[in-house]
Amino acid sequence: MTKSVYIGVCTFRRRSLFQTLDSLQRLARPPETDLTVVVSDNDETPALADEVAAYAERSGLTITYVHAPARNISIARNACLTAAQGSLLACLDDDEVADPNWIVRLLETAEHTGAGVVLGPAVARYPDTAPHWMRENDFHSNRPTPRGDVVETGFSSNVLLDLRDPRIAEERFDPAFGRTGGEDVDFFFRLHRKGVLMVIDNDAIVHEPVAPSRMSFQWLLRRKRMTGAIYSHCAVNGDTLSRVKLLCGSVAKIGYCGLRALVAFADRTRCTFWLMRGSFHTGVFLGCLSPPRREVYGAG
Repeated sequence: MTKSVYIGVCTFRRRSLFQTLDSLQRLARPPETDLTVVVSDNDETPALADEVAAYAERSGLTITYVHAPARNISIARNACLTAAQGSLLACLDDDEVADPNWIVRLLETAEHTGAGVVLGPAVARYPDTAPHWMRENDFHSNRPTPRGDVVETGFSSNVLLDLRDPRIAEERFDPAFGRTGGEDVDFFFRLHRKGVLMVIDNDAIVHEPVAPSRMSFQWLLRRKRMTGAIYSHCAVNGDTLSRVKLLCGSVAKIGYCGLRALVAFADRTRCTFWLMRGSFHTGVFLGCLSPPRREVYGAG
């Protein structure tokens, strides 16, 4: 029996989309599997419709173009969920390149584990000009991690969702996170609370080139702080006891990270590691107090 698998790519004014599509065209095809790519365009107008159609014609890749306006990443992600209803949906971002065996790995792991969600790493590719401390700490990669033995949440930059499971199929990304980011963290926390099994396959890899605008100490500090704020806001889920525990824990961890950064002051690689950890836990503290509001998507 032929299995239908969709690959969702949300895009907003990035020419790198076509490099992503090139990598999908080169994917190893699992036996008895139909692959369909869904390009979900989050721009105000369907400006890429003709260009994507022309790409599909010359490449032989089956592509469904969906216009999902405007400037809210949750709307674009939900359009992919709708297009793939009742099937398997893999997702990656429009600035990423998939390894040739990416989809095969995700599907095999889902089959062997029975998981409704399989998460993989988005591994950063650094230019030669990237400083040593940035490369060594690999701050830009998104690597899903369990808490103990349980995967509580993850990122949509590399994931497979089994939409044949009604617990997953009925969920949608919250538009309230559509401009701030964190829509995926919130989405996967909700699946975890429903009891959906989520696993990690570290060999199902996509690669993400690091943009020059993201190669600064200040940008990384802001990103870590925002990541921490989004995590804590989604993790507490309105529970007062969880909020108090996270608040107290974050204060202790901020102090610990500050001391470790001070001790490692002469070693820039280690010092920046602890400063970034401290910035993350500062974000955790702030996220316990109020929802994250800084908008990072749809800025033209």
